[in-house]
Amino acid sequence: MAAEHHYRWGIIGCGDVCEVKSAPAYQQVDSFSLVAVMSRNLAKAQDFAKRHNVPKYYDNAQQLIDDPDINAVYIATPPDSHYEFALQVAKAGKVCCVEKPMALNFTQCQGMEQAFAQQQLPLFVAYYRRSLPGFKKIKQWLDNGEIGQVRHIHWQYIRPPSDIDLNQSTNWRTQKEIAKAGYFEDIASHGLDLMAFLLGNVTVAQGVASNQQGLYSSYDAVAATLLFESGVTGSGYWNFAADRHADQIVITGESGQICFSVFEDSVAVLETVDKHIIHPMSKPTPIQGDFVADMAAHLAGKVIHPSMAQSGAHTSWVMDEILRNA
Repeated sequence: MAAEHHYRWGIIGCGDVCEVKSAPAYQQVDSFSLVAVMSRNLAKAQDFAKRHNVPKYYDNAQQLIDDPDINAVYIATPPDSHYEFALQVAKAGKVCCVEKPMALNFTQCQGMEQAFAQQQLPLFVAYYRRSLPGFKKIKQWLDNGEIGQVRHIHWQYIRPPSDIDLNQSTNWRTQKEIAKAGYFEDIASHGLDLMAFLLGNVTVAQGVASNQQGLYSSYDAVAATLLFESGVTGSGYWNFAADRHADQIVITGESGQICFSVFEDSVAVLETVDKHIIHPMSKPTPIQGDFVADMAAHLAGKVIHPSMAQSGAHTSWVMDEILRNA
């Protein structure tokens, strides 16, 4: 646990996630301040800093990491740079949060986890759904045995190709060298991490993948089977070449089921013989607000954060196993 009581954050990366979902959250916590941002495009960094009232901006990540005014770094870049930047932050002896997926593979995640453990510093991973109240409620239902012993969990996520896909525009999420299974690694990682949060770690994961559209180098269709340490079985199907959009997780228990969406603004529904409970899946603005507040509470020694290096690495292991034979 870091000894500092106030955390002066620098952010590496000024993309859409940082713009809307995360950076404003760092400015809403009393013990946090956002003091610097970095983009390889200096004009972009300067523009971001001006609009968000951030005092400093850089076009060099190492300069931001080495800035003595910064004692915490948020890595908000594509996953092919997470490993390198995280090791630099660990070497500098600073707290770190890294975007998801944690890295390109489980081996890199292990290296990152070990680097911060050696420094006795926390490494947070931005699987922020673990901190959202709606998903905490679902976990409470499961922990309380509302549907009895859980038997199976299934997630289907499908959607049509986007205009960017159809235009074959450059996109890291569809470049096989960065994301072998394309959008699966960016989007499915959220739900797979959520499954482990709700049901415990996965012990066996297997899968198949295919490129059905031929629009980009990454796979666009993945199917998987899972076995959790509790004996619960699981399955998933993700397709980014469908004719419609669908996003639903169904948890089947011995005496009922729970249905909800990972991404949609909808509700969670618990059904048993004598119960029909609808719970709103409310989300804060910005959406990483609760996650960032949990980081502050963790650093203050008040709670254990739900998404740190060990769990983030486990999610990467699950994805690696699903794609092992792909």
